[in-house]
Amino acid sequence: MTTILAMSSYFKGGRFLEECKRLGCTTLLLVKESLRDEAWPRHAVDEFLMMPSLFQRQDVIHGVSYLARERQIDQVIALDDFDVEMAAELRDHMRLPGLGASQARYFRDKLAMRTQAQAHGIAVPAFVPVLNYDRLRTFMAQVPAPWVLKPRSEASAMGIKKLHHADELWP
Repeated sequence: MTTILAMSSYFKGGRFLEECKRLGCTTLLLVKESLRDEAWPRHAVDEFLMMPSLFQRQDVIHGVSYLARERQIDQVIALDDFDVEMAAELRDHMRLPGLGASQARYFRDKLAMRTQAQAHGIAVPAFVPVLNYDRLRTFMAQVPAPWVLKPRSEASAMGIKKLHHADELWP
């Protein structure tokens, strides 16, 4: 029987948990304490676990490693975009199958994703890393506005800004 540790910093993944249970998996659910009272499908969860935060790498690794002393964990699954990197860190630490930390960054880090896509011949819009001011100035001089400024690690469209003038970037 496969034991799945599903983790989530947001309330989601109920159908996934129910499908795991339907397939006969033992399902452990690790969530932030603030999500304790959400309407999780508890009938599909064998063990409901909580931590104050799922973003403190060492705390999560120590907590899950302690849990693994008495429970066989076969898979670690992130139920939310924000948990992809932590799930990958756990897989690396526990030597479990699935994406490791380096590979997971291509899903969460927008610069890594674009660079990787471009390196493999996938068409991407013109872009420049927001690391060097001279490169940014050159890019903005060569590529007509509007420009889209994206944070590297936010999920969905969070934090994205559309800029029409250089002074919006250089206040």
